[in-house]
Amino acid sequence: MTGPSRIVCLTEETVETLYLLGQEHRIVGVTGYAVRPPRVRREKPRVGAFTSADVPKIVALKPDLVLTFSDLQADIAADLIRQGIEVHSFNQRDVAGILRMIRTLGRLMDCAEAADTLAAGYETRLADLRARPLASPPKVYFEEWEDPIITGIGWVSDLIEIAGGTDCFGHLAGEQAAKDRITDPANVIKAAPDIIIGSWCGKKFAPHKLTARPGWDAIPAVKSGRIHEIKSPLILQPGPAALTDGLDALCAIIRKDGPC
Repeated sequence: MTGPSRIVCLTEETVETLYLLGQEHRIVGVTGYAVRPPRVRREKPRVGAFTSADVPKIVALKPDLVLTFSDLQADIAADLIRQGIEVHSFNQRDVAGILRMIRTLGRLMDCAEAADTLAAGYETRLADLRARPLASPPKVYFEEWEDPIITGIGWVSDLIEIAGGTDCFGHLAGEQAAKDRITDPANVIKAAPDIIIGSWCGKKFAPHKLTARPGWDAIPAVKSGRIHEIKSPLILQPGPAALTDGLDALCAIIRKDGPC
């Protein structure tokens, strides 16, 4: 076997990607949030949450590679590097970045062909949906967090457009930091979305909290009852889940009875 043989994954999407590539035998530890595929919960030891990790436990696993994500895990990565552990940090923020992540991971595992095949399958589906735009794309507001209100996350914004909608806050999609995607409740009222989708990271979405916000009863989505939830493991991890089950959920909401 070439490539790393003892990998710790500190985010969900690299875990799922390695399983899809048939490389799960390389994994010796995973984030506590890893749930895809379901068997990972009984097969792999957990080494921490998202912004916290049990560094001594990771070191004890003797990894030859740790996979992290973005500046949010920079301190963990720095601690591991000081311990002499090799770290690869991904930073995919849009659909194109997710596809690059899959291919990069394939090259790291010496299974580039399998990764290309996996990514190409996703690209075919995305292209098919893009080729069938809706005649009247609904305006979609996606809420990642409730207080403060955070929206416009890059890959979700891409997927909303691919599914046939128009992201009300697509202009924020280029902002990497969540603090730069905070918006005021009044801006959502002004945007007048036809559909509201909530996916609060790490906790259950509560539609009644949205409808109780002052002035939100005037929003078309609230008037029509088009308020939906997509579970965060399906849409808020920038990996295969978002391109499959997450996109399916968006299509079902945005396209309603139309083909997905």
